[in-house]
Amino acid sequence: MTQLRTERLVLRKARPEDLEDLHAVYSDPLVMRYWSTPPHDELAKTKRHLDRLIASSEPVVTYFVIERGGHAIGCAGVHMGDEIGFLLRSDHWQQGLMSEALTALIPYFFEVLHYPQLTADADPMNAASVATLRAAGFVQTGAAKNTYCVDGVWSDSVYFTLKPDQRAA
Repeated sequence: MTQLRTERLVLRKARPEDLEDLHAVYSDPLVMRYWSTPPHDELAKTKRHLDRLIASSEPVVTYFVIERGGHAIGCAGVHMGDEIGFLLRSDHWQQGLMSEALTALIPYFFEVLHYPQLTADADPMNAASVATLRAAGFVQTGAAKNTYCVDGVWSDSVYFTLKPDQRAA
């Protein structure tokens, strides 16, 4: 089983027992403010999402559960080709945890899975995610208006790319 470790985190394949912890993440309006779907309003929605995460982890894990202290506190990885995405439970924000997770994930995607590049799409209003991407070495390559409509609210996008030789030191 693929498992990545950092000083404070374990990045691993999703498991059925992650349901309650992940529901706390996906049902939080703060966490989901800049996500491409609304907050999960019922546990069954999170279960369907978790089932897809588990199924997509075979034969190779590309989207990881972030575990801290024995609890799932978020997810991060590649979905839809080479696009990286991440989200973290709001009571774990501003501790450098997502940057720490990316220090394990980025080498894995480039050196183990041989991705030629990684891309990202963030809402420009999501200053924390934009800063995290830039700190990891991602370079902005474009922007667009009104790219996502979630619950009647339009969001814009800024696009980023990271190539293996651009990685942060």
